[in-house]
Amino acid sequence: MRWLGGNRLQVNPRAYPPRELSGVRLMFVPVTPRQGWVSWEEEAQRYAVVYACSGTLSDADRPVVPDSLGRLLGPARAGVLVLLESPRSTTELVALTGQGLGSVGQHLRVLLDAGLAGRRRSGRSVLYFRTEAAGVLLRAQRG
Repeated sequence: MRWLGGNRLQVNPRAYPPRELSGVRLMFVPVTPRQGWVSWEEEAQRYAVVYACSGTLSDADRPVVPDSLGRLLGPARAGVLVLLESPRSTTELVALTGQGLGSVGQHLRVLLDAGLAGRRRSGRSVLYFRTEAAGVLLRAQRG
C-alpha cells in the first residue's frame, strides 16, 4: 500500500485504476493481525485503511521464541507458551499473537494436556500460566 499523491492511494500491486478519494470519509483502523487491507462503501463514500498496529501490543516488547522451541512445538504454539511468562487470558493472547480465538484455544488445550500450562480463575476471567515443567523447557532452550 502506498500514497500516490493527488488524493490517490494504491492498495496493491495490481493494475486496477486508482480510486479518487477527494471529499470522502477516510478512516484508519489499527488491528493486531500483521497485515492490512482496505474496505469501502461507495454509496456512503466511506473508505477504511486497516493496518497492523504498533505500540503496546506490537512485536517490540514481545519475548523472543527460541528457534529450537519453535521447531519442537510449532512457532505459533511456542509463541503462546513464551507469552505465558505472566498469567494471561485468552483475550490477551488473541490480541498479542494476532491468532484467532479458536487457534489460541487449541494451543492452550495442547499445552494444558502436556503439563506445560495451567489455569486458574480470577474473578470472571480464566488466566493461563506456565508450569514449572515449561520453565525447565524454556531454560533448557536458552542455555
